[in-house]
Amino acid sequence: MDRILENFITALRRSGVRISVAETMDALHAAELSGYGDRGMLRDFLSASLAKSVAEKDIFEVCFNRFFSLDYITGDDSLLETEGLSPILQGEAPLTQMFISGDIGGLAMAFRGAGERANIRGIQSWTQKGLYMQRLFQELGLEGLNRDIQRLVEIGGEDALNQAKALQSMRDDLMERVKNLIERQLELYAERLQYELSEGYIRNARLSALEERDLARVHKIIQRMVKHLKDRYSRRRRAARRGQLDFRKTFRQSITYGGLPFETRWKSKKIDRPEIIVVCDVSRSVSNVVRFFLLILHSLNEVISRVRSFVFCSNLAEVSSLFEEYPLPEALDRVRSGAGIPIVLGRTDYGGAFLDFRNQYSDCLTKRATVIILGDARSNYSDPQTEVLRFISERCKRLIWLNPETPSLWGSGDSEMKKYLPYCNTALECSTLRHLERVVEYLLRVHAGR
Repeated sequence: MDRILENFITALRRSGVRISVAETMDALHAAELSGYGDRGMLRDFLSASLAKSVAEKDIFEVCFNRFFSLDYITGDDSLLETEGLSPILQGEAPLTQMFISGDIGGLAMAFRGAGERANIRGIQSWTQKGLYMQRLFQELGLEGLNRDIQRLVEIGGEDALNQAKALQSMRDDLMERVKNLIERQLELYAERLQYELSEGYIRNARLSALEERDLARVHKIIQRMVKHLKDRYSRRRRAARRGQLDFRKTFRQSITYGGLPFETRWKSKKIDRPEIIVVCDVSRSVSNVVRFFLLILHSLNEVISRVRSFVFCSNLAEVSSLFEEYPLPEALDRVRSGAGIPIVLGRTDYGGAFLDFRNQYSDCLTKRATVIILGDARSNYSDPQTEVLRFISERCKRLIWLNPETPSLWGSGDSEMKKYLPYCNTALECSTLRHLERVVEYLLRVHAGR
């Protein structure tokens, strides 16, 4: 394969563009037709072969401009300024000889060859810049050039010192170009990896520790997460809607047609979308987890029939209407700030919140409902009201407790978690985006009967 095209496709793949073998062959044929002389034509041909969506075309444009602007040495380059320079020392190093003779073509070839041997496309992190610069300097033969410069200084005299000064200037210019080249290679081949690494960190970081600057990235991750869950479980429900073939009824109907199964009969199975009741502690220690959990749940309206949401601190209040009246981001902001919600943001009281739920909202507890409690169970040593939680557990299909603390802390200090555990069908740690994704997927899976 054309080495230039191979490197370009590698850059595209590392930037997030999916390219199949067939598309690679199409791009190869396109490059053969267009050639590399007309940059605009080459861009159009390769874009038609490799970029399949609007997002991929945007990535393609950025990569193409970066990749094909890597003109290390050009014909009108100012790197080799040898006018008026009387060569006192021809130099033993090839780099010195090219500088003194003004060999632009040879220097360009040496530069590209050194880049290939140093495998500068293998760079994956900003911390490797120094390493790859040293590799490229070594392949270019910079040590030999430095020795020649030192010899000129030792010879002395005006002409020798002028030549040494000119070589030093050209060397410094070359070193700056090496630095720029490495940075461009890093943008081409490692930018996507750095993004994925930072995204991996955010997915596994404790939500309570994330800073405000990370929230925009979190929302983008959640958007992709929700789209994945919608696609997966909407397809499963559509596939299950028709049911399985009922052989007995099909064969019975085929008697009319002499045993030929012209009409098929299907077993029907009702697929219930889950009804979710969420009871969330909105104290400061849990607020970020609550925010993103509610964002995910209320975004899954296609696969969850209804979500009734309750929040509590010193008392409990229903906030379901907020998600019906306001756009999702505004509703979440109101939940977080308590604006327009009859809730007291004082000392957290789990027992009092459970009593409020039983006394005011127990009518929503049915055998189709899953109750999810999200909180750290730290109730400031107030009465935990475990009998009330037992009442809730007995009247719903399933009770799930999500705790943002690690299990080793459950029951420590003012945590009542161990007293609540006997009445929970499932109790899970839930402090990161990855935890939230697994919890929601588990919830959808068990309601789909898988």
